[in-house]
Amino acid sequence: QVQLVESGGGLVQPGGSLRLSCAASRSIFSFAAMGWYRQALGKQRELVATITSGGVTTTYSDSVKGRFTISRDNAKNMVYLQMNSLKPEDTAVYYCNRAPPRAPWGQGTQVTVSS
Repeated sequence: QVQLVESGGGLVQPGGSLRLSCAASRSIFSFAAMGWYRQALGKQRELVATITSGGVTTTYSDSVKGRFTISRDNAKNMVYLQMNSLKPEDTAVYYCNRAPPRAPWGQGTQVTVSS
């Protein structure tokens, strides 16, 4: 199994930025795609962004398009999510996983957008 460890979350004011990181325990080079997901309190987990194995193609949910950027570094087994122009509705626990996802999930990283 691949262990995934997310980091980089925190408390930020509306309009601010954060960069999330996801470290995989082994090579993710062969993975077809990776994604970032988020789960707000009382809501279902949702897909935020995906990136193909070579990093050429990315997709975003409508709610984050134009504000978030997903990237990956296969040599370092890392996936990133740059989040700009953050809004209170972006508050959630953020997870990375394959796309589509597989168990187990990591512990996630909390992002709170509040003034």
